[in-house]
Amino acid sequence: MTPFTDTIVAPITAPSGGAIAVVRVSGIRAFEIAQRIFLGFPGKPEPRKALFGTFANGDDGLALPFPHGSSFTGEETVEFSIHGSQASVESLIQACLEAGARLAQPGEFSLRAFMNGKLDLAQAEGIKATVEAITGSQLRQANLLRNGSVTKAISQLSQDLTGVLAAVEASTDFSEEVGELDRPANLARLALIRGEIATLLETQEASLLLRHGRSIALVGLPNAGKSSLFNSLLGVDRAIVTPIPGTTRDTVEETLSIHGVPTKLIDTAGLRESIDLVEKIGVERSLAAAANCDLVWYVYDATLGWTISDEALLAQINRPTTILANKIDLVVQRKDLNGHQISASTGEGMRDLLANLAPPSLDTTTPFLLLRHYDLLREADEAIVEVEETLRAPVPTDLAAIGLRSAIRILGEITGETTPPDVLERIFQDFCIGK
Repeated sequence: MTPFTDTIVAPITAPSGGAIAVVRVSGIRAFEIAQRIFLGFPGKPEPRKALFGTFANGDDGLALPFPHGSSFTGEETVEFSIHGSQASVESLIQACLEAGARLAQPGEFSLRAFMNGKLDLAQAEGIKATVEAITGSQLRQANLLRNGSVTKAISQLSQDLTGVLAAVEASTDFSEEVGELDRPANLARLALIRGEIATLLETQEASLLLRHGRSIALVGLPNAGKSSLFNSLLGVDRAIVTPIPGTTRDTVEETLSIHGVPTKLIDTAGLRESIDLVEKIGVERSLAAAANCDLVWYVYDATLGWTISDEALLAQINRPTTILANKIDLVVQRKDLNGHQISASTGEGMRDLLANLAPPSLDTTTPFLLLRHYDLLREADEAIVEVEETLRAPVPTDLAAIGLRSAIRILGEITGETTPPDVLERIFQDFCIGK
């Protein structure tokens, strides 16, 4: 790819505003632009020493210079800290544009850092994951990705495969000196490599759950206590609760963290036949929510027991479902109740209910992998399987080199060493502006 020759500018703090905003200018003209829009910016600034002064828009703040090679992007860079009002930020960016910069594209700072060797592709994706983190668990796993845990694991796999490839090529090109390839020994090496890949692949369920979260629809007959359960889980009175059946007419959604997993709770209208047009629409939306969520909690009134109507409604739900017997604080005889017993009012049974939502465990050193990484790991594993089949067959040893090179190339797509340009473009376009 061609070198970057223009200078770009964008805010690198959240656009929602705040007391302070930071605007980054990066490229070969960064210092020149800084001199034009920041009063007193020196011709040769001291690296990483903040300067206080006045901007061309009349506001004042700090300029922090980074010489070529020592910035996030690897380019000559200045980061301006300015008051965070929309007017102040926009006028500063406009001054930078008029001085010769152009507005950065989504992910362009990270792309330049990648192209300049300041970070690899997996680490760049870790920046995006860190920015998007909602829960503490997401942040911890994103930090592992950003700090190079995935890179280290993939690099070790590539190094191990390169060792097998070297043995294959040596036995082919220098058979008189090194002799024939020890096929059983190298098959054992490949088995170990595949074992490491399998260990990484086993984290997919937990990693994707932590990253993308889950949705749970609270479904059941009117007045079963769905809204009370919804409010209890949120810790606030988000949904209206009355003794009158059919109070909830529409779906109500809120997201909370359960065991570090972003979980969207959907309170739905009670399911029953109705001639009321608004309630009928609410029931239709409830059925749609049940059909499209990850998990259904079917809530019924334990004081009434499990009814024929509950059985009929449950039969219409084609999603993983947990039956909840609510209002058990009002029930004396509980042994015949169907499902998990809870009380949204007193909290009884709630801890055990939430314990069932705990994701598969991920220790704090397990790399946070993305869906793209898992797909590539499976492709690499398939290539290694072909190598194993070659080494077990009565065919020339050098044929194994084809599959080994393919597996190494595929692994390189994870870290960016062999990633096609069109894939790189798609990855960085998903970043926000300023990252």
